[in-house]
Amino acid sequence: MDTSEDILKDVENFCVKLRPIADVCYLEHKFNDQIIPIAKKFDILGLPVPKEFGGREADIFTYIKSFERIGIEGTGISTVLSVHSSLVQKTLMKFGTDKQKERYLEPSVKGDIIFAFGLTEPNAGSNPQELQMNFKKEQNSYILNGTKYLISNGTIADTILVFAKSTIDDKTSAFMINTNQDGFEKEELASKMGTPTTDTGMFELTDFKISTDNLVGEEGQGWQIAKHALIEGRLGVAAGCVGSIKDCLIESIEYSKERMQYGKAIAKHQLIQEHIAGIEVHLSSAEAMVNRAVTIKDKWDKNPEDKELMKKADLAIAEAKLFSANAAFDAADKAVQIFGGRGWSFWYRPGRHLVDTRVCKIYEGTEEILKLKIAAGVLGNQYQAYY
Repeated sequence: MDTSEDILKDVENFCVKLRPIADVCYLEHKFNDQIIPIAKKFDILGLPVPKEFGGREADIFTYIKSFERIGIEGTGISTVLSVHSSLVQKTLMKFGTDKQKERYLEPSVKGDIIFAFGLTEPNAGSNPQELQMNFKKEQNSYILNGTKYLISNGTIADTILVFAKSTIDDKTSAFMINTNQDGFEKEELASKMGTPTTDTGMFELTDFKISTDNLVGEEGQGWQIAKHALIEGRLGVAAGCVGSIKDCLIESIEYSKERMQYGKAIAKHQLIQEHIAGIEVHLSSAEAMVNRAVTIKDKWDKNPEDKELMKKADLAIAEAKLFSANAAFDAADKAVQIFGGRGWSFWYRPGRHLVDTRVCKIYEGTEEILKLKIAAGVLGNQYQAYY
């Protein structure tokens, strides 16, 4: 059985192998099509998946440490893998039927199937319950129509976990769809601020027909499934942000010791030390919040019916994601300032982290929504600002 050390060693080797390729892809502003093949080579496409489906069966602590390490390489890389594993593989493990697990999990571990998560729409972002993609049932099939937008892995995915509303009662359900069918049209969204090495796309379903076997969970259970998926996803984002902060600190320390100004290394200048101290405090704080969230989440995983533990885990993860995303962006900003004019260039890593971590304050729960969620968790649900 794989030990934590085995898994983390494979993650490290993946990161080392990928970095020179990722550097070139970033400068060329193109999707890094080697992320999946190299992840496949080092067998890290199924970290949380049970052994029976070919996965590594990593415990939650090892899994999150893996994403902290991957986050050092950049938000774009961690996004590709987190969507695949945190949002979809873990959702299938919890809500999928035995047949769905056999059909999708093992191929996804091998890299034969890449997943995307289809929740966000042009007019349904922070309030996914306003989504307009719909479905209707016809005998043993479902017919889906609608558009999804800003979907990570959206144009490279073979299979997408999609959420749609019933045309009868407006209740949301979740479905697994294969992208090689008629009625599926996709478009890459390349004009984005950062994460150029990540595939981001939109897709439209037109009279898209699937079997009732593709329903995940029960009809009308979609919103519950989405909430569970987002809890997993937010924890992955927070871990990736810890990695970004760590890389900003590594780069800042190295550069400040080498860069000479006014006859001495800038590391000896007090205001540079202020920036470095700020990044270090961000790192220690984000690590502590993520570790706390992981510990509570582990307890909930072992007692999945405990609703109080679920609330505690949900709140702790929201807090960790909110803090880590803001800390990562600020750490990158401080690192860019340390690098000065060189920081204003994608030849150097802090500038990449600056534009890439900005999206972490938006996706899988904007900071505004998370603040409201955290406040409601403290005040009580009767004080929810949104429903």
